[in-house]
Amino acid sequence: MTLLVAVVVGTSPAGQGALDPKLRGQLTQLFPAAASFSPKSGEPPHFKAYDARRTITGFAFWTTELEPLERGYDGPIKMLVGLDTQGVLTGIVVVEHHEPYGNFSIELPQFPAQFRGKSVRDPFRVGSDIHAVSRATMTVSSAARAVRNSARRIARQLLSPPSPVSAVPAH
Repeated sequence: MTLLVAVVVGTSPAGQGALDPKLRGQLTQLFPAAASFSPKSGEPPHFKAYDARRTITGFAFWTTELEPLERGYDGPIKMLVGLDTQGVLTGIVVVEHHEPYGNFSIELPQFPAQFRGKSVRDPFRVGSDIHAVSRATMTVSSAARAVRNSARRIARQLLSPPSPVSAVPAH
């Protein structure tokens, strides 16, 4: 019985002990007004953001867990994505990727900034609503697909009432 209580407390939104400080900081970048975050759980795997009233305000997820086959020029692109309860991206944090071209990178501030405020119903197409990064087109295209596909999957499975993206193809 004592073990069960410890597990429940450790996984509650108020029990922030399960999140390391770096991850908590990244989640706060995506949801600055959130009062707390849950540890990762569920299917598809995700974190929940809560306001002070303990109402869910959004979800965060790793693109590499939802779209593991999307790769940049030189390997996987690990991004943490925030999605509010209306199906609108709150932002992305590029955590890890390998780009051989140095400063021509998706880590530059303008790349992740263009995703903030996008709906899961948007096309996420390079050259249309996503701007390319010079000499990193393959990585940008892959990153945009990973964000789009993983956000749509989260929206289809977690948003209530059912999101209108159910009619939008996954790819």
